[in-house]
Amino acid sequence: MIANIGLKVAGAILIGSLASYHSSAACLATPSSVSGRQTDVAMGEDVMLFNFTDPNANISTWVESSDTVRQPGMSKASIVLQKAQLFQRAIFFALLNPQPNGAGFAGVRTPVDFDLSSFSTLKMKLRGQGQATNFKIIIKHHGEVGDGSPSYEQFFTATNEFQELSLPIDKFQPYWRGQALQNAEPLDSSNITSFGFQFYGGVYEEHKQSGPATLEIDWVKASI
Repeated sequence: MIANIGLKVAGAILIGSLASYHSSAACLATPSSVSGRQTDVAMGEDVMLFNFTDPNANISTWVESSDTVRQPGMSKASIVLQKAQLFQRAIFFALLNPQPNGAGFAGVRTPVDFDLSSFSTLKMKLRGQGQATNFKIIIKHHGEVGDGSPSYEQFFTATNEFQELSLPIDKFQPYWRGQALQNAEPLDSSNITSFGFQFYGGVYEEHKQSGPATLEIDWVKASI
């Protein structure tokens, strides 16, 4: 369950604070939460945003966000829960069929209500599978959706071994259709309303990508 997380923490975050939260909100499945207007966070404490290893995790609010929203688009993405007898995690599958210039993307996203203003870093435990290794985290704020507003993006590389990656929150930069924007407002980390994973073609990047890609994801946390 993703928590519509009201962090009113004076020390540790209590499991009881999650009990009143809507179980269908998204995919956070731990008591640690970060939404609403948080005030005081225990020093050094990581807060779980998405815990795909939790038996109660669900991905019902995650939807595809790929280039098929545009006429030339031919790519596909999905996210599923892999439930084995010894472990559980999310798997992000993507098939990228870009245009000749590299335009194309395949991704998934979910609505959230995160106030990350007291945090400096997003941490993720994941690994990539296949030849493609370059991905993005895509964030939106203030309830903005679609192409009418920029997204805030950060690139990362996923190796074929599980690793814990750290992405500084203040390094998320505004983009529009894959192109960096110079004069857009910065990300408002106190009002994050959409979060997603994307496999990109690289229309404005030196490195182009195509074909299949996979991410195996255990969790995403916010860290002070």
